[in-house]
This record gives sequence, C-alpha cells and structure tokens, in this order.
Amino acid sequence: MSSPGSDNVRELHAPRWWRQWPIIVVLCGVAVALVLVGLDYFRRGSVVLAGSVLLAAFLRLFLPEREAGLLVVRSRKVDVLVLGVLGALLALFAFWVPPPR
Repeated sequence: MSSPGSDNVRELHAPRWWRQWPIIVVLCGVAVALVLVGLDYFRRGSVVLAGSVLLAAFLRLFLPEREAGLLVVRSRKVDVLVLGVLGALLALFAFWVPPPR
C-alpha cells in the first residue's frame, strides 16, 4: 500500500530528462528522417519527418500539459493546429515531389 504522496515523491526522483520523453521520441524520429535523407532516401525521410511532426501533434493533443513537457509552446489548440498543418503539408510535399529518374 502506498502513502498518499508517494506518487509525487517518485516523480520528483525521476531523472529530469526522462520527464521530457515526448520531445525525445519526436526528436529521435527527426534524427532518423535526417539520416534517411542523408542516405539519399528523400521520400522515405520526408515521410518519417512528417510522421514525427504528426506524432508531436498527437502527443500534444492527448497528453496533459504536465506530461507533454517541451511540446507545450502555446495553448493546446494552437500547438495541435500548427503541428498538424505542418505535418500534413510535409507529407503532401513528400509525395508531391517526383522521384529522380
């Protein structure tokens, strides 16, 4: 049985970087996308980048502000709208650019 404040104590003892897991996951996706583009897989890298931005929008929409960490910039509506539009446009452009011949 846990005491009433034990969850807060556990949260305080968690490493600071671990509490930023949403932005860490998104930045790992961005890093993978950049590696793919650098290896001349432009379309795949662009799709992964778009997916990372859309994941950021999804996380910002559904996570409470306390857990969203560095994904919180403005209000929830503004953050989700900007990230969603940016992710959708990145995906659109990734498929719109013709493949090299």
